[in-house]
Amino acid sequence: MTALKSGDPTTINRLYGRSSGHKLRKGQAELVETLLPAIAVPAESEITAERLFGDDRPLHLEIGFGGGEHLAYRADLLPDHGFIGCEPFINGVAQALTHIRDQRLANVRLWVGDGLDVLRRLPDQSLTMVYLLHPDPWPKARHAKRRMMNDGPVDLIASKMKPGGEFRVATDDPTYLNWLLMIMHRHTGQFEWVNTKPGEWLDYPSGWPETRYAAKARRQGRVPHQFRYRRLG
Repeated sequence: MTALKSGDPTTINRLYGRSSGHKLRKGQAELVETLLPAIAVPAESEITAERLFGDDRPLHLEIGFGGGEHLAYRADLLPDHGFIGCEPFINGVAQALTHIRDQRLANVRLWVGDGLDVLRRLPDQSLTMVYLLHPDPWPKARHAKRRMMNDGPVDLIASKMKPGGEFRVATDDPTYLNWLLMIMHRHTGQFEWVNTKPGEWLDYPSGWPETRYAAKARRQGRVPHQFRYRRLG
């Protein structure tokens, strides 16, 4: 997952951690060579639904999609919507490409790198939904500035969302949980909490599949929390 500095969202941020792991299998490497260039988000210029998909459809952004299971599920569920997935880890990108090929998803575009690079090039009020699911918690206090959930990135996300759009955040890390609630409380002028019933953040709403990270957390005795925030107009 990309790690970010807090503060001005226009600041160029450093990518921390690995961008690759084990060697790709032959089939995965072939997808990276052939399919990825065909569906990659352009490296320059403004990013719009029309430029990516040929029409002005609702646009979704997933920041750090891991292996792409959630991204593929949502894209398959909403074929008339456009989905942009951002992930710096090439092994995860290769897994997502497999889902895109197998499910024949024509409504997905991928960016191999920092999600902020895409956010900065999107027009204001262009996103219908943004997903930040189980990002790297950077649990040490001295690393808090590297978390995606910080004031600068949240301000940027808010500026790119349509009024009424939904920002979905999930974590199974207790430190990150308290941090994200603190950050989002500071942004009540931009977002309102959709979760209204006690304990509702422990359940998945319709159309939100459990990710591999959430399933792993449950196996290890941690509790995934899911939060939904609506962009205010």
